Amino acid sequence: QVQLVQFGGGLAQTGDSLRLSCTVSGPKFSSYAMGWFRQAPGKEREFVAAISWSGESTNYADSVKGRFTITGDNTKNTVHLQMNRLKSEDTAVYLCAAVAVSPVSSGNYYYTLEAQYDYWGQGTQVTVSS
Repeated sequence: QVQLVQFGGGLAQTGDSLRLSCTVSGPKFSSYAMGWFRQAPGKEREFVAAISWSGESTNYADSVKGRFTITGDNTKNTVHLQMNRLKSEDTAVYLCAAVAVSPVSSGNYYYTLEAQYDYWGQGTQVTVSS
């Protein structure tokens, strides 16, 4: 059984930084590409950032590009989202997601669509106040 556990988040002020982490636990020798999504009250879930299993490929939503950084450690099946220069519009529940991949054929691919992910974390609230 695959489980994603998230850490971090909380309350911040405009301009502050926060860091989110997510660890995948599951079958041994499984490999995952991972991503972050967020959902603000009354809005649809949206893509934030994604990283390939190899860590060599990343992608960001335009709204966070230059402020957020996604990194990963595939030896620990862990992904981090460093969020800098936070804005009030970053307020949302953040969810990490994972999809099992073959390192040989898909190790450098990232995924930006919800439907491409098989597993989801429990979500963590990030609130940015001005």
